[in-house]
Amino acid sequence: MINITERAAREVNRIREEQQLGEEAGLRLGVKGGGCSGFEYFIDFAEAANPDDKVFESQGVKVYVDKKSLLYLVNTTVDFEESLTRRGFLFNNPNAKNTCGCGISFDV
Repeated sequence: MINITERAAREVNRIREEQQLGEEAGLRLGVKGGGCSGFEYFIDFAEAANPDDKVFESQGVKVYVDKKSLLYLVNTTVDFEESLTRRGFLFNNPNAKNTCGCGISFDV
């Protein structure tokens, strides 16, 4: 399961409307090798699921995750923060043993 907070859902819907994306458009979440801790999160919009994606819905937002990334993202919550020093999506990943200060890099 992947969870989206209300704040993150509002931002996703704002972007989706601004970019005139369709109703099926949702967040594509994934993990790739790299970063200072070994793995990096990536987030993007996708018009629809790929055939091998696991599809979730949280707070009315569709979330698409490939099966390999899901091994690292299970039970992750995606939030959105907007402050004087930071603006962006945050990953609260219970599988991460260590995270980088940037919040984008982690290890398991």
